[in-house]
Amino acid sequence: MFIETVKTPGVASLSYIVGDGDDAAVIDPRRDGRAYLEIARRRGVQIRFVLETHRNEDFVVGSCALAAHTRATILHGKGLDFRYGESIGHGQRVVLGRLSLTALETPGHTDESLSFVARHHETGDSPLAVFSGDALFVGDVGRTDFHPERMAEDAGALYDSIHEHILPLGDHTILHPAHGAGSVCGDGMADRDISTLGYERRHNPALQLDRAAFVARKLDEHHEKPPYFRKMEQYNLEGPPLGLPRREPAPVHIGHLRRAIDGEGPIIDVREPQAFAASHVPRTVNIPAGMLPAYAGWFLDHERPVTVIAEDRSQLEAARTHLWRLGYDDLRWFQPGITGWETGGNPLGSTRPISVHALHDTLDRVRVLDVRKQPEWLRGHVPGARHAFLGRLPALLDDLPRDRPIVTFCGSGRRAMIAASLLERAGYEDVRNCFGSLAAWRAIDGPVETPKAD
Repeated sequence: MFIETVKTPGVASLSYIVGDGDDAAVIDPRRDGRAYLEIARRRGVQIRFVLETHRNEDFVVGSCALAAHTRATILHGKGLDFRYGESIGHGQRVVLGRLSLTALETPGHTDESLSFVARHHETGDSPLAVFSGDALFVGDVGRTDFHPERMAEDAGALYDSIHEHILPLGDHTILHPAHGAGSVCGDGMADRDISTLGYERRHNPALQLDRAAFVARKLDEHHEKPPYFRKMEQYNLEGPPLGLPRREPAPVHIGHLRRAIDGEGPIIDVREPQAFAASHVPRTVNIPAGMLPAYAGWFLDHERPVTVIAEDRSQLEAARTHLWRLGYDDLRWFQPGITGWETGGNPLGSTRPISVHALHDTLDRVRVLDVRKQPEWLRGHVPGARHAFLGRLPALLDDLPRDRPIVTFCGSGRRAMIAASLLERAGYEDVRNCFGSLAAWRAIDGPVETPKAD
């Protein structure tokens, strides 16, 4: 028997290939399925099943493409009208050699949520591991806000799923969730990918509560829902055309880039923030390649081609992979890069940096715009700062005053650079990015405000 984890950076998804004898199953595959095929080849097994714990909201699932390649059977929950695969209900199981995977209906995060219990029958029917999807994480539980009109009901359903179906499997049972730290599908996950039910029972904060307190905690949570979630939900319900091969980015040159700047499509510069700040094509948006999974879905439209400016081919490939996993298939690449733009005599943009020392000395003469998530903001912020979560900043651009320099601010300066580029694209002329941001501010013992308790 074996279990191997395939982790996807950025969206922090955890998918699995598990098998015994000649047979294997893949749980919650990502769109690029080569990793599962290579593991199956190395292990000498055939992928017989593709199991989905739920319809993922944050990335394109790869079930259809993997099943087309392996002729595997796709199985998912009964709560949605999937246009592909087959449904599996509570207590039904698939068999892989001496290993079985039994489905548990564990709604709450979504109606169709399933967990799969692994048992190795050489040692009897005792549960060995549970693949919990987005019901139970290491250090947290799944979000329950996808249906705002029934949040209390869904939170209660999640509590019941965990306490009536998952925890009774036994403290010895190994926990394999569908996401790790950094995922938008929860908050406060531990920075490790594996645990046991016993450990979580004792140390997971959400599991220390009775049902009423658990529901109250879930109702008090604040999660952002990027607009691209709607597209992922559509893709992961309908299936095709997700089996299409990944396209090579179409090369574009300076004339095309000039037209794109004037409105033919978004241009994103995926270089590191310091490089972008020093020199960039005017009116482009800086989203470093490694931050695309978290923020591309807030700013990019699936119906329009996306033009990418990258440092080199390897950076382009990283950006291309992240975007493809989010369903952005129509990519263009500005081959000349920033050097080609510069040597062509074209206008250049730059973003003025400001140190935390200079910010401290001029705090009363600038406007600090903190673009972190709300829970981060509530844990402490620069006095007098205004909060505007980065993903929702475009909708607020018309309301920001222009009478003082705007200093963009976050945890380290990376999200702040994205914000600065958005402001400059919207015509704000005196924008400064605070590299280091809160980490540097705390390092110099800058004053921090926190909300007062009621």
